[in-house]
Amino acid sequence: MRAVGQDALGGPETLRIVEVERPEPGPAEVLVRVRAAGVNPTDSWHRATGGLAGGDAPVPLGWDVSGVVEAVGTGVTLFAPGDEVFGMPRHPVPAGTYAEYVTSPARHLARKPEGLSHVEAAALPLAGLTARQALVDVADVRPGQRVLVHAAAGGVGHLAVQIAKASGAHVIGTARAANHAFLRELGADEVVDHTATDFEAVVRDVDAVVDAVGGAYGPRSLKTLRPGGIVVSLASPAEARLAREAAPLGLRAAFMVVEADHAGMRALADLAGRGLLRPRVAAVFPLERVAEAHERGDGRRTAGKIVLTVGE
Repeated sequence: MRAVGQDALGGPETLRIVEVERPEPGPAEVLVRVRAAGVNPTDSWHRATGGLAGGDAPVPLGWDVSGVVEAVGTGVTLFAPGDEVFGMPRHPVPAGTYAEYVTSPARHLARKPEGLSHVEAAALPLAGLTARQALVDVADVRPGQRVLVHAAAGGVGHLAVQIAKASGAHVIGTARAANHAFLRELGADEVVDHTATDFEAVVRDVDAVVDAVGGAYGPRSLKTLRPGGIVVSLASPAEARLAREAAPLGLRAAFMVVEADHAGMRALADLAGRGLLRPRVAAVFPLERVAEAHERGDGRRTAGKIVLTVGE
C-alpha cells in the first residue's frame, strides 16, 4: 500500500510517498481503508523531532482517521467490514494514518456520523477529544459556567468553543479580529482580539480556561479565574508549574495529553449527529501533497483543520 514516509527527521520536504506492506488486524483490532486523515500540530512535531519516541528515527505519521472497515481481527464485535468509522488510534503511540490502510484497536474508533463527510470526520478525533477531555473530564464544566478558550479559531479551539456551548457554558474566545465573526457563528458569547488587548485586563470570573498556547498565557490566565477555577494546559509539560502558582491563590491548574477514548468518540459523534459540533476544514490536500499540507500547518495561522484525502 501507499503511505507517507521519511528518510530523516526534518521539515515538510522530508515527507514522501513510499510503498509498504499492508498491515493485518490483530486480536481486538480492525483494518480500516483510509478515506481521509487529519493533520495536527503534533504530526509536525513528530516529523521534526521523532516526538515522544525520541532518537533520530522517523515514526509513522498521523492519528486522525476516517474510513471504512476492511477486515476485523479475532474477538471484534463492535464493527463489521463495510462499516464507516472514525477515530484516533493508539495515541500517543504512532498510528500511521497517513496511509491507504491502518489498523486500530476497535474501541479507539466510533461509527462515523451520517451527517459528516469522511473529510469532516477526519478533522474531528484528536482535536475534538482534546477539547472534550479538557472541558468535560478535567475541568468538569457545568451549565452556566464561564469558559475562556485561547486560540479559539484553531484546530482544538474551534471545537472547544462548540463543546463548551453544548455543555451550557458562557464561552469567551481569544483570536485575531479576522476570526471573530467565525467564532460568533460557532456560538462564542464574547471574543477578544489578543493582538490588540491584554485578555487578562478584560476577562473576569472565569471557571475554566483551555490553553493551547502555553508560555506566558498560563500565568496570565490565572488572573481571569474566580476562586476554585482551573487552567487546563495543552501546550507543554513544563506548564505543570502552574499548579504550584495556582494553589496559593485558591486556583487549580493541570497539564493533559489526549488519550484514545471510545466513550469520548461516541460523545463527539452524538454531538455531530445532533448538529452541535462541526469541524471547520480549512484546506484539503491529496496524500501525494502531504508536504504542502505540513507547510501550511506549520504556519500555525490556520482557522480550523487541514485534512489529507486518501483513495476514493
